[in-house]
Amino acid sequence: MINISDFKQNLDLNEVPPELQKLIYFQNNISSFEGYSQGFGVFIDDKSGLRSWSEDENFLKQLSPFAQANGTGSFYAIWNDGTNKTLNQMPIVVFGDEGGVHIVAENILQLLHLLTYDTEIWVDVDEAYFFKDKNSYEESDGLAAYLKWMKGDYNLSQVEEPNILIKTAQEKYKENFDKWFRQYFNEA
Repeated sequence: MINISDFKQNLDLNEVPPELQKLIYFQNNISSFEGYSQGFGVFIDDKSGLRSWSEDENFLKQLSPFAQANGTGSFYAIWNDGTNKTLNQMPIVVFGDEGGVHIVAENILQLLHLLTYDTEIWVDVDEAYFFKDKNSYEESDGLAAYLKWMKGDYNLSQVEEPNILIKTAQEKYKENFDKWFRQYFNEA
């Protein structure tokens, strides 16, 4: 169970965005960690995963890791791109466990929509994407409740083409993110 106060304190926030508050409530009370979308779960993170990329305080200050992205160690973080957006409007980045850092959503709500696809995100050095093998896919136990919640609270249905949403987010933020990220991490 995630305690909202602990979550807020961990990320040094004055307030948790409503979308994340509702998601945490959903995960705590209706479903479970990894129960509603494969590989996904909100967590409280000490930024140790980020520190493996850079120890620079400016880097760490502008990223807020908040969720596991897949079962192998990738995670999602909110990126403060310095444009004075509210936290729920900031872009979402995935940090891959085997390399690769990519913009995946324009904001928290778009990430929640991506999760309706109900598969783990694949992250490699060149790209991040969702793939569903129709022959072996097994729906998450809590997916139906998650889809109902998303429809009721946000009027969003299950996404059919999640990679189109990722592409749209990257068209909007990738260039600026890559430029910012290279200040702190260079694969030379």
